[in-house]
Amino acid sequence: MVCPHLAYRKTNGDRSFDEARAFCTAVDEFVQPMRADICNDRFELDHAAHCEIYRGHEEGEE
Repeated sequence: MVCPHLAYRKTNGDRSFDEARAFCTAVDEFVQPMRADICNDRFELDHAAHCEIYRGHEEGEE
């Protein structure tokens, strides 16, 4: 299951990108491709178990 806070965007304000980039809506910022692998549960990673951003957001931390 893909993280519900992951989005892919081709723009950032007035900047645009050739390829869509991973964006975490929980922290309102673009994330590195390795983080997106966790978001997408690739390589036996699980966002609920391995992502501190997801866990913090679900626990109500800011």
